[in-house]
Amino acid sequence: MRIQIVDAFTTRPFAGNPAGVCLLPAGEWPDDPWLQRVAAELNHPETAFARPLSVGGGAEWEIRWFTPLVEASLCGHATLATVHTMRREGLLTGPVRFRSRFSGLLAARAKDDGSITLDFPAAPCTETAVPEGLAAALGIRPEAVLGTGALGDLITVLPDEATVRALRPDLAALAALTPRENLRGVAVTARAASAGLGYDFVSRYFAPANGIPEDPVTGSAHTALAPYWAARLGRTDGLTGFQASARTGLVRTALRGDRVLLTGHAVTVLEATLAT
Repeated sequence: MRIQIVDAFTTRPFAGNPAGVCLLPAGEWPDDPWLQRVAAELNHPETAFARPLSVGGGAEWEIRWFTPLVEASLCGHATLATVHTMRREGLLTGPVRFRSRFSGLLAARAKDDGSITLDFPAAPCTETAVPEGLAAALGIRPEAVLGTGALGDLITVLPDEATVRALRPDLAALAALTPRENLRGVAVTARAASAGLGYDFVSRYFAPANGIPEDPVTGSAHTALAPYWAARLGRTDGLTGFQASARTGLVRTALRGDRVLLTGHAVTVLEATLAT
C-alpha cells in the first residue's frame, strides 16, 4: 500500500502543514487500530485515509483523518493533500465530494493554476467567558474568547500580530485545559500588522491533548476564523489568513452562506510503500 507525504497550504516543500495520504481500494475500511498505528508511525499532525464509494451515494469518496493519538472530526490540510494526491494519480475528472463521519459532506475542486479549493461548513463564533487557566496557559489574557460550536475550537483574540508571533504557551497546561473544557484545540489570532503583507489576519493553533503541540497550518480552524474576520473587516471574499508557525502557510478564504471556501496549494515531498 502506498503512502505519500504532502505539504499543504504552501507552494514549496518543507513548509506548510505535512500530511500523510493513503488512498485505499474500494471496500471496507481497515480496522481502526491499524489506521491509528499508521498515523502514529508517520507522526504528522494528521494522516488522511480515503476510499472510493459506489456511484449514486451523494459522494464519490469517503475520508477519515487521524492524528498520532486520535481520530479527528475535521481536517483541512490533509483533505487538501488528499485532493492534490488524487490529481497527481489521475483520479480527478472534476469536483470531488467526500463523505465524512463527523462533518457531513465536504467538496473540493482542483484548479488549472495548481490551487485546490475546499468547500467546508462554516463554524459559528460566539463570544464566551475566558476559561479558568487559559490566560495562565497562554501567558496573556485574550481580548476576546469565542466558542465555535461543533468544531470544538476556542478562538482567542490577541492585541496584535507581534503578540501572536511571540506567544510561548504552556503546552502542558493547554493539554490539561482542552479536554476539561471539551475542546479540540486553541487558536490565537490577530489582525495583520499592516496592509500590503499579502494576508489579512494571522493565527497559530495548539492541540497538545490530541498529539499536536502546535499545528503548522490548520485549515479547519479557518472555518471559524474566516467568518470572524469577515465580520470584523467587512469583507466576505478575498481574505487570506497567515498561520505564523515555524513552517508557516497561507489559507485564502471566502464565505458562501453557511459554507467557507479554503484555497491553497500543496507539494508532494515523499512517496513510499507501506510494508505491513
